[in-house]
Amino acid sequence: MRNDIKTLRKKAGLRQEDLAERLGVSRQTIIAIENDKYNPTLELAMKLAKQLGKNVEEIFFLE
Repeated sequence: MRNDIKTLRKKAGLRQEDLAERLGVSRQTIIAIENDKYNPTLELAMKLAKQLGKNVEEIFFLE
């Protein structure tokens, strides 16, 4: 599954550390998600979407 988290995070002016702290996860988790190495749980995906001001479907894409 692809995602646009890195692009959206940068547009929001957030560092990986900032986003990780807001979500209660490690920076390594954010790195893994951004690099398509880890698919987050539905709960984390929804939290990511909320933090980035988007719907889950606007962030994650099935290939």
